[in-house]
Amino acid sequence: MRKYLTTSVAVAALTVMAGPAFADMEAARAFLDAEIGDLSSLTREEQEAEMQWFIDAAEQFRGMDIRAVSETITTHEYESQVLAPAFSAITGINVTHDLIGEGDVIERLQTQMQTGENIYDMYVNDSDLIGTHWRYQQVRNLTDWMAGPAADVTNPNLDLEDFVGISFTTGPDGKVYQLPIQQFANLYWFRYDWFTDPEIMAAFEEEYGYPLGVPVNWSAYEDIAEFFTGREIDGVEVYGHMDYGRKDPSLGWRFTDAWLSMAGAGDQGIPNGLPVDEWGIRVDENSRPVGSCVARGGATNGPAAVYSVEKYVDWLQAYAPPAAAGMTFSEAGPVPAQGEIAQQIFWYTAFTADMVADGLPVVNEDGTPKWRMAPSPRGAYWEDGMKLGYQDAGSVTLMESTPEDRAKAAWLYAQFIASKTVDVKKSHVGLTFVRESTIQHESFTERAPMLGGLVEFYRSPARVQWTPTGTNVPDYPRLAQLWWQAIGDASSGAASAQEAMDNLCREQEQVLSRLERAGVLGDLGPVLNEERDPQYWLDQPGAPKPELENEDPQPITIGYDELIQSWQNN
Repeated sequence: MRKYLTTSVAVAALTVMAGPAFADMEAARAFLDAEIGDLSSLTREEQEAEMQWFIDAAEQFRGMDIRAVSETITTHEYESQVLAPAFSAITGINVTHDLIGEGDVIERLQTQMQTGENIYDMYVNDSDLIGTHWRYQQVRNLTDWMAGPAADVTNPNLDLEDFVGISFTTGPDGKVYQLPIQQFANLYWFRYDWFTDPEIMAAFEEEYGYPLGVPVNWSAYEDIAEFFTGREIDGVEVYGHMDYGRKDPSLGWRFTDAWLSMAGAGDQGIPNGLPVDEWGIRVDENSRPVGSCVARGGATNGPAAVYSVEKYVDWLQAYAPPAAAGMTFSEAGPVPAQGEIAQQIFWYTAFTADMVADGLPVVNEDGTPKWRMAPSPRGAYWEDGMKLGYQDAGSVTLMESTPEDRAKAAWLYAQFIASKTVDVKKSHVGLTFVRESTIQHESFTERAPMLGGLVEFYRSPARVQWTPTGTNVPDYPRLAQLWWQAIGDASSGAASAQEAMDNLCREQEQVLSRLERAGVLGDLGPVLNEERDPQYWLDQPGAPKPELENEDPQPITIGYDELIQSWQNN
């Protein structure tokens, strides 16, 4: 079995290596021997050539101390604890890679934007901020940076086309503003062992008149949730759904991370709907936001959005464990691994590593998972050509306020932790793929049976329908904080779904209006439409969409093995 995770021996070797920073191939070879081996898309000769390039390019910065920051997830822990010391030993550039909460990362980035003070030389923040970065022009445009000032420190083997999420970090001007270094999707999770149990399958088909399988639409998901809830399997009382509902900032992620797109609230378009995106924000032909409420051509409070919130509330109350309504994102995350949940419509693949640990009720004795992941079911308003879910893409961001020499040194570190030399091993540790060459590596073919469909999904044509927040959102930090408060009111019963979304769209437009009046975004800022009778916009093609006569169409399921076979035959 390959060494997918860092061993204590390897860590010890790296610690010794990272002591005196002597920056030469001796350090690089020690790192490659101790940590990488054949877990790379490059041959050993190619690995050494890439390491020699880093040594040569970094010579001018040897002895410099730089600071990087990212949120705390397994992938970034590996970068901070293993790759940063290795980079320091190999190049002589001393990196401190801090790990803090996602909200804290954004707070520090905002502070640097507002004050110009260089807090960090490199930020890893979600590509959800692409609309902010493109409009505010306070981050380095990497396309021009690589071709100009940073040409001498840009790896000729970087290969941007190999990054599967590079479109997520590209602005409407065609320029790349961030470099993805970790990526994970929000998919459907289910108990494969229960879904393929002959007795359970027969009972479901007898009751509902169609086969139990991966739900293609929300109608089927609801039937499956109803079927499993309250059923006893192997002495355990089962719930047909899992979610969380506490009025907390993490509730905002539950919705800005593309819940409305799963329902079908926005327009067609990959990676994001145009002119109306999954947040319900409409832009004009110049990508300037013009409204969020239906009265201005937006869809945040339209019938599809309200339908999505109603389904969320109904399922949480009817099919999830009673405690779920009072849980946050982090509290709800481990629950499916405890063995009482039949399916979850909103599940991040970043949890994969935690769901395959030995001894869990959802893992077989041979280490294979009892569960699988699959594409998310779609809501009644969804149409072909729309995105179907969310993908988080943590991406390197270099601020304009960072001095050029420090930014160049940080850019070398960014390229090192995303390099072909290290990316396969890093992906085995964190399971957050960013490179096509890594996804296709033979080691993941070998490991795929242990990962519940993760590899199959990322090798499939379906993956392009899972995308982060796009460029319609002009100021992600200001707008994102509005969501959890509005949705929290709906979740708690303090407001109906319609009232909550009416409040949310008005609050979003207040922020857009302030940005318009301030003029800080110039020709890229909002210019709100005049309000009209909402029916005018509902009568136009696309989003906002009029209410459907039937929001519960014929349920559709597909066998998981049939689904995987269709991907492999594509």
